[in-house]
Amino acid sequence: MEMLDRRDASTGDIPVASKDLLRFLTCGSVDDGKSTLIGRLLYDTKLILEDHMATLESDSRKFGTTGDEVDLALLLDGLEAEREQGITIDVAYRFFATGRRSFIVADTPGHEQYTRNMATGASNTEFAVLVLDARAGLRTQTQRHSIICSLLGICHIVLAVNKMDLVGHDKEVFDRIVRDYVAFADSLPFTSVVPVPISARFGDNVTSRSPNTPWYDGPTLLEHLETVDIESHVMAKPFRLAVQRVNRPSADCRGFAGRIASGRVHTGDQIVVARGGTVSTVSRIMGVDGDVEEAGAGDIVTVELAENIDVARGDLLGDPRERPVVADQFAAHIIWMAEEPLLPGRSYLMRVGTAWTLASVSAIKHKIDVADMTHLAAPTLSLNDIGVCNLSTSVPVAFDPYEENRETGCFILVDRETDHTVGAGMISFALRRATNIHHEPLAADKSLRAHMKHQNPCILWFTGLSGSGKSTIARALEDRLTGAGYHTYMLDGDNLRHGINRDLGFTDADRVENIRRAGEVAKLFVDSGLIVLCALISPFRAGRHMVRDLVEDDEFFEVFVETPLEECMRRDPKGLYLKAKSGALKNFTGVDSPYEVPEHPDLTLHTLEASPEALAEIVLRRLRDTGHLL
Repeated sequence: MEMLDRRDASTGDIPVASKDLLRFLTCGSVDDGKSTLIGRLLYDTKLILEDHMATLESDSRKFGTTGDEVDLALLLDGLEAEREQGITIDVAYRFFATGRRSFIVADTPGHEQYTRNMATGASNTEFAVLVLDARAGLRTQTQRHSIICSLLGICHIVLAVNKMDLVGHDKEVFDRIVRDYVAFADSLPFTSVVPVPISARFGDNVTSRSPNTPWYDGPTLLEHLETVDIESHVMAKPFRLAVQRVNRPSADCRGFAGRIASGRVHTGDQIVVARGGTVSTVSRIMGVDGDVEEAGAGDIVTVELAENIDVARGDLLGDPRERPVVADQFAAHIIWMAEEPLLPGRSYLMRVGTAWTLASVSAIKHKIDVADMTHLAAPTLSLNDIGVCNLSTSVPVAFDPYEENRETGCFILVDRETDHTVGAGMISFALRRATNIHHEPLAADKSLRAHMKHQNPCILWFTGLSGSGKSTIARALEDRLTGAGYHTYMLDGDNLRHGINRDLGFTDADRVENIRRAGEVAKLFVDSGLIVLCALISPFRAGRHMVRDLVEDDEFFEVFVETPLEECMRRDPKGLYLKAKSGALKNFTGVDSPYEVPEHPDLTLHTLEASPEALAEIVLRRLRDTGHLL
């Protein structure tokens, strides 16, 4: 290849700046030897500095598991907790280089509870070394990691059958493990699976051939890492650039900066802004070191266009002949990474490329059993579950199917309350079921209906524990409003469960759907010009935020009816708390199901300090002050 012409005359090595870079990870079950294997690679390629070696020898005496020998795994297990427990918790990244290629290796944890860390490492790599203990063979976590690798677009696998020294370098053991893995992975879309028998502790077939396995005639692990082709397919894909920043270095220059995800771009090429569909011509490409005529996948550039068109952060630029998909509904695989379950209907923040939007899972089609790849029915996804889901976003997003482009087909889900990343997803295809459905224009719009009623419509969302007084205060307020000639409608949680929500139970997933439906109905009433009074427990903040997002900023008031649990239990107007305490009523809010107190309600009503009528008057004054009563 071309880089061979740039070898150093004295050593025959390729200068580091000229070498291509392979990002790979080690994965597999706990204690299968992943960290030791990377430590062996670093040790055999003579990339451990003297001071690091001295520290390693000291740590081996304190934390090591290899007797008097140096424990190479400790090179990667940098956290004190990892060294004391003898496991890998976080993802450890290391750089090393040989005469032919540079590498960044991610050592990922094997324990099931750290699967989310493994998925993080896999999302940034192109190649995986799957490590198995020859004594244990194929395990569930090995299968889970394989599935995650395939979902995250890793095409090339090395099946590193480790600890061959502990099974006497038995060829039959090796062959059996390879047969078992190939049978399991037959349905996974790997381009290549290369099995290598190794002993990471002693270096067998890691960087040099081992005399202990004369029956093996394949490459060593390092030989394969140095020669596997992982770049050509990325350059061959259509041009994609997610706009990270809009640059205005001067009044007559407006550039769009970002990293090229795939393909190549030249000055004079036409590009399309995916979401808007506008086509323009590239007039200038600015690289890290100045202007260039062309740039390719992985390059960080600023692109200037000939025409002054609307482009913003989050937009995806692409080849107009092979355009990205633009849709607000799509199917995807999701790896769930949070202790709290994924609940269909709940609103999350989604990042696709550099774009952020609100999104919710509209349906969980099934989850995948990692042991046998069967599809299981699932109302929710729990920690480490992998599911196939339908998603809906608040605005259309631009993407490519993940199997076609890893860079533009992935997304993350972020909890709106905690800002924690809770899920990683890979888009499969757009859902086009509703392309023939459009918004039908109506003769009278919201403003006209509101003007006719002499009021500005809004939602008054009364939330609180069962027995707190939500419905009582809402009824008192409705009496005052209707008595004054205003137009209202009251949506009570119990009434809704007799009709539109009669099919729902009281699981967390059902509660989310209960609020989603109530919110959609309330939105329709707001559009008709009404003041809508909603009295529902609505225990989850995310559900209340979801309803707020359905309407305009000044059309939603969260009214927290604050009553201590002890007082609610004393009142117990329906006898529900007694049933819940006895165990006859499951998933009851305040007893065995949580209530998330509003953090910043628009109004807080303290029911121990005033009568329902007096509290209704407080809400009435707020409506007058905000101009909703004309």
